[in-house]
Amino acid sequence: MTNEFRYRSQIITTTQVEFIRQLIAQHPEATRRRLSLLLCEAWEWKQANGAPRDMVCRGLLLGLHRAGHIELPPARLTGFNPAARYGPERWKAVAVELDTTPLAVPLSALRPLEFRQVRRTLEEPSLTASCTSITRLAACSPSAST
Repeated sequence: MTNEFRYRSQIITTTQVEFIRQLIAQHPEATRRRLSLLLCEAWEWKQANGAPRDMVCRGLLLGLHRAGHIELPPARLTGFNPAARYGPERWKAVAVELDTTPLAVPLSALRPLEFRQVRRTLEEPSLTASCTSITRLAACSPSAST
């Protein structure tokens, strides 16, 4: 490792990297988040509102870990991203056959209508794939009739 490098306008020296290694060794059961909070406290990294610069510190720790300069404990939680959590199988689009016959009747003649939210459900990929395959949507949009 060179004597120092820059991370988000902060100069990080080999002495500071050694301090981080010691901090990790002193707190072997600490999570990555806890380590970043401890480091923020030790280095007095604070935002203008007084809160610790936790995310910046976590980014620094992760960068040092990926570069092989420190060894972080394994991540305990996976992120919120459902695509990453459940894998690509959940999000595969299934072909749904839709009747695309144009309707020339008043909306009241189509009753009963049912509206359901499909965002972030198992039905979302299928509906999205079906809607994008319909080329006649532009003919129904209000801007197309002007």
